[in-house]
Amino acid sequence: MNSPTLSLRHNHFLNGGAAAAAGIRLPRSISSSTTSSPFCVRMSLQENGPSVAVVGVTGAVGQEFLSVLSDRNFPYRSLKLLASKRSAGKSMKFEDRDYTVEELTEDSFEGIDIALFSAGGSISKKFGPLAAQKGTIVVDNSSAFRMDENVPLVIPEVNPEAMAHVKLGSGKGTLIANPNCSTIICLMAVTPLHRRAKVKRMVVSTYQAASGAGAAAMEELVQQTREVLEGKEPTCNIFNQQYAFNLFSHNAPIQPNGYNEEEMKLVKETRKIWNNMDVKVTATCIRVPVMRAHAESVNLQFEKPLDEDTARDILKNAPGIVVVDDRASNRFPTPLEVSNKDDVAVGRVRRDVSQDGDYGLDIFVCGDQIRKGAALNAVQIAEMLL
Repeated sequence: MNSPTLSLRHNHFLNGGAAAAAGIRLPRSISSSTTSSPFCVRMSLQENGPSVAVVGVTGAVGQEFLSVLSDRNFPYRSLKLLASKRSAGKSMKFEDRDYTVEELTEDSFEGIDIALFSAGGSISKKFGPLAAQKGTIVVDNSSAFRMDENVPLVIPEVNPEAMAHVKLGSGKGTLIANPNCSTIICLMAVTPLHRRAKVKRMVVSTYQAASGAGAAAMEELVQQTREVLEGKEPTCNIFNQQYAFNLFSHNAPIQPNGYNEEEMKLVKETRKIWNNMDVKVTATCIRVPVMRAHAESVNLQFEKPLDEDTARDILKNAPGIVVVDDRASNRFPTPLEVSNKDDVAVGRVRRDVSQDGDYGLDIFVCGDQIRKGAALNAVQIAEMLL
């Protein structure tokens, strides 16, 4: 019996399939990630490129790793696709070549220069250090090593200096951590303002999509939407309550202080990335019935004055940011418009009227959780090694 074939470009839930299944028609401009012309000559397979492994390749972020590598023509001389024993043997087509998914083992990283991990914290804790010991530079998307003081926690547009000591080809393996998706999306927008006026306090409220909980959660949202519209009881396998036409506190475990893990990630990771243990950060994280891409409302208090016009100009010139701030038309960032897009959108830039002078701002931010919030950020880290 032939193994099932996984097609990167036609992954049902990564490229708008779940929306289509629900009868939602997406505009062409946002229905799929940017792809190269079919007549483009691929330059990514190169003899002098690094050897690359993707761990957790059959998952949502693993598939997005491949999409980003292809879109950005990331150079590689060889590519190894790794997953669990359950997925081993499956065939996958990537850039017109057929690959067989291999089982992740302790011997998987012989001769691998860069490994992109997105297979969960327990897998990363077991195999990340093993890969590093074999000379592999591991870019890990889980929370396993983010708060380890010896592991850089990196957003390339924000703190590239944190990994300045890591060199490809040195023979020394190491671990580099990808921040949490909410942290990446938030700090992409806030850091340019922080550099100008220094943030004293940040209050973040997140509106997080089903994609943050994986393809199964996206599928359940579609299923529940159908069921509720048909007057049936919704199926609740991924979350313990109705998700369709509802919103609720993020499903991460609640800590003794009343915050959930997702909220505390924003607090702790911001301090580490900014190398500032004194900045005050608080967060409330909410699941909303959106298919893909997170949104965040961010309130900022600065040490130095920063008016909204200057802030808007700073954001317009910031890498990886697009400003959508049309008050006249009431047009601002939406999750739908940033889905499958690389840039983080920022709008609703306005002075905080509860603070005196120009020492406070409110902004609204949207970013694709699977793209910039995970896979793109990891690939950009890998690009910095080239």
